Amino acid sequence: MAPAVGIIANPVSARDIRRVVANAANLQITDRANIVLRVLAALRACGVTDVLMMPEHGGIGRHVARGLSRAAAHGEAPYPAIHPLPMPVTGTVADTHRAADAMRRAGVAAIVVLGGDGTHRAVVAHCGAVPVAGISTGTNNAFPEHREPTITGLATGLAVTGRVPADIAFAANKRIDLSLNGRVEEIALVDVALVTERYVGARALWKPDSFRELFVTFADPEVIGMSAIAGLLEPVTREESGGLMVRLGTAASGGVTVLRAPIAPGLMASVGVADWRRMPAGVPFVPEVKAGSIALDGEREIAFSAQDRVSLTLRDDAFRTVNVGGCMQHAAQYRLLTGAPMPVTAEL
Repeated sequence: MAPAVGIIANPVSARDIRRVVANAANLQITDRANIVLRVLAALRACGVTDVLMMPEHGGIGRHVARGLSRAAAHGEAPYPAIHPLPMPVTGTVADTHRAADAMRRAGVAAIVVLGGDGTHRAVVAHCGAVPVAGISTGTNNAFPEHREPTITGLATGLAVTGRVPADIAFAANKRIDLSLNGRVEEIALVDVALVTERYVGARALWKPDSFRELFVTFADPEVIGMSAIAGLLEPVTREESGGLMVRLGTAASGGVTVLRAPIAPGLMASVGVADWRRMPAGVPFVPEVKAGSIALDGEREIAFSAQDRVSLTLRDDAFRTVNVGGCMQHAAQYRLLTGAPMPVTAEL
């Protein structure tokens, strides 16, 4: 029996204020549906016959259904069967939480996610040990790697059908646990920023004036968002243990270095950097900021006061993703998509 794959496509990702203040376009519903169709075709080519999909009211599902109907009308069958999850639709992040949990309980072999950092965080919070394959359709896409969705679908299909060994097909990933008053309240896949403003407001973080501390799981100079600040100071890869902590400040406070960083698409900002250091895995960090709000993967989520106890702990091997690059390299090396045998090296 072929394994099933889940698909969670966020119809409203990439619609926060950063899309207004920065030079960034918004993916239309038809674009998102076409991405899903490309993933579906790739999954079917690898032998995946069934897909569980999160229902939504944005229209992605309707456009996908039309694509399937057009193929059937032409006598073609390039797609797996789609099974919408039987769940209420609220139009909030609760839909993503509920869908990820339902897919985990249904035993899917992997979940393909269309969204930004926030959507992927919402899936990881509830998918348990089920691997995630990320596709960038959000505003800040530091976590999901940028590549053609067809390739992500192919790699996922090869991974879940066992044609690529598990130690190559899947990769371990880090996360940061946010504890408030002794209890883990939230997680972050990429970064946690502490700001002095307690007002959560529009949530999206794009004004650096109030930034004070930054904690990242990886620091990549090729991404945008808060993690770009860390990446331009001291790169930390996704594969190595631990992350980076950066203490920020203003020119008025003295002793800072001004860094120009891309904190949103097309948006460069001057950020004052006081110092930074490595963040070892498993070691709780207590922020110096006494009151303000906490942004997780670019969105302000929690306000805290001087009476609250806040700590941040980075966890290695916290969840798994499909190793798209590894899967495709393995497929090429062993000619998995040709049906031809692997060439034998002649002995001299």
